[in-house]
Amino acid sequence: MSATRTCSSDPLNISGWSWQPFLDDAVQALKPLNYKPYPVEDRFLWKQDQSGSKSKPVTVTTATWACQTEKFRQVRAACVSGGDTTSVLNFVINPLSRFDLPFFGGDLVTLPSGHLLALDLQPADKSDADHTKPVWDRLLPIFDLWRSKLPDGGPIPEEAQPFFSPGFLWTRLPLGEEGQQLINTVVRPAFNAYLNLYLELAAAAEPVSDQRRDHLLAGQRRYTDYRAEKDPARGMLTRFYGKEWTEAYIHTVLFDL
Repeated sequence: MSATRTCSSDPLNISGWSWQPFLDDAVQALKPLNYKPYPVEDRFLWKQDQSGSKSKPVTVTTATWACQTEKFRQVRAACVSGGDTTSVLNFVINPLSRFDLPFFGGDLVTLPSGHLLALDLQPADKSDADHTKPVWDRLLPIFDLWRSKLPDGGPIPEEAQPFFSPGFLWTRLPLGEEGQQLINTVVRPAFNAYLNLYLELAAAAEPVSDQRRDHLLAGQRRYTDYRAEKDPARGMLTRFYGKEWTEAYIHTVLFDL
């Protein structure tokens, strides 16, 4: 139970939430960076409401874990738990534009139709080889290892392609024992492999020039604006909590650059 959390980096534990082990892994990996809380309004730290029918009500919990470090402007986990068939972890690391780093993105979503799972180190500027090549040279072998163990998730929209790398790991898995086995034995270690690589890249990153910083910042803003406009969770969160809360959450927490 985490309803008494007073800041964004306080421990977050949601009873019965299927993605808890992934968040725990990420927080553990970040501990050596001596992170500090990232400013998040109290109303977004922990929120609960009822969904479903009168005969079968479902408690929906939405919570945010977030921090900042020397090289990361914002690390944040948006967590949703709504019974057996609605469970979400959207985990994003937004680097400071002073460092030539991609974004880390992990989307782990369970819906009544199945699991939708995506991992990537997303470029701020996909056309900039100086930005992408050092990342992709190390990412693609990891991608090749894990994609061979998972079904392909299918094509992504053309308008989204500038915001994903060739190492975009994207799959759909069925509910039930088969899907859960793949989550435990493939998706979780892949998540940690992507995250560990990202933290290694960050550890080696040195400050860039002001001109380079401005270039990276422009790319980060394009990415953030696109994600805020196209956030697939908008409909679900609006249904649970209303438009005002949802739009404020998207623009002041999830994609606040």
